Amino acid sequence: MLQKMRISGGARLVGTIDISGSKNLTLPAMMASLLTDHPLSLSNVPRLADVVSAIELLDYLGVNSSWSGDGSLVLRCNNLKTTEAPYDFVRKMRASVLALGPLVSRFGRASVSLPGGCAIGARGIDLHIKAMQQLGAEVTIENGYINASAPNGLVGCDINFPVSSVTGTENALMAAVLARGTSRILNAAMEPEVVEFANLLNVMGANITGHGTPIITIEGVESLHGASFEIMPDRIEAGTYAIATVATNGSVLLRGCVPDHLSSFLETLKSAGGVYDPVDDGILVYRRQDEIEPVSICTAQYPGYPTDLQAQYMTLMTIANGASSITENIFENRFMHAPELCRMGANITINGRTATVIGVPELSGAQVMATDLRASVSLVIAGLIAGGETVVNRLYHLDRGYENIEGKLNNCGADMERLKA
Repeated sequence: MLQKMRISGGARLVGTIDISGSKNLTLPAMMASLLTDHPLSLSNVPRLADVVSAIELLDYLGVNSSWSGDGSLVLRCNNLKTTEAPYDFVRKMRASVLALGPLVSRFGRASVSLPGGCAIGARGIDLHIKAMQQLGAEVTIENGYINASAPNGLVGCDINFPVSSVTGTENALMAAVLARGTSRILNAAMEPEVVEFANLLNVMGANITGHGTPIITIEGVESLHGASFEIMPDRIEAGTYAIATVATNGSVLLRGCVPDHLSSFLETLKSAGGVYDPVDDGILVYRRQDEIEPVSICTAQYPGYPTDLQAQYMTLMTIANGASSITENIFENRFMHAPELCRMGANITINGRTATVIGVPELSGAQVMATDLRASVSLVIAGLIAGGETVVNRLYHLDRGYENIEGKLNNCGADMERLKA
């Protein structure tokens, strides 16, 4: 059922928000269940549309899934039905390409549809393909599918990524853990989710070192076993609510937030006028002054400013006291929220990969359209600070990455309501 979100702006966010488990760790962790025939139990899994899509894909492949009494998601792949991930599943979620590595590694073959998901530009599927080829798989692309075959198993090697890639690193890790010999991932992604994912694989019996640095070393093992693992808090969700708090001049405890995972972002938010005070169970966020200071950013791979917080930050800059620039270095088509913000009175001009934002005194409510996951939540934040009523359409994008967003924000004083489209 299509839905939209009505937001009445003007309220300050005050209260506590519990940060859910990380979407960007949960999805590869679920795909890791393909690497063993023993149960993999994941706790702190967020209830998101993307998680549902991943469960549906794994069920199609033959992975049994269930929710335990303590809320953990238990996955077991001891009766694989097929090594094909069809278009109808993969089109819903680009992370489905993470089935490629474990299927080839454990079963010697895979056929994975080219992915769908957010329309924010190319995401380097060629990096995944080249990693499989370097490990010894034969790979072809036919009829919209990536077909990979390694009937005699994969062989360890150096995998050199010309561009750092989170999902590319994760796929290469899953392929290499069961490969014969030693592999190294050069120019590996260093995001906290990648570090935790390698930790999960090690708990399952892998031999991985160097995660959190640009060079990860994997000593192949014959098999992996089951494990229990807790999903880390979602740093992007935490950053999103931190921006919303500062934008509304509120005061919110983000319970579960790990500030070390957001150092670059939090320093930027501080320069713009935000304050974050570490407490025992998270951070307290509020605004230092009445006005938002304009601060320019360039997105970068970790530990730089995260691209997944770019759209939300642009909304904050629309009400800053002056001009700022936002340069998007990760994805080439990630400014689709800018025209929607302009419909609400923002002053934004785009020149290639850089957006110039000149702050205005106030945004005004309007009908807007979400184009991708992070764009959708940037429009929600805009609705919170705008005068009047805002309606965000295509709400399904929001549900892919934010668990119970209206409940969490309404508990802090927002006025939001989910409606039929």
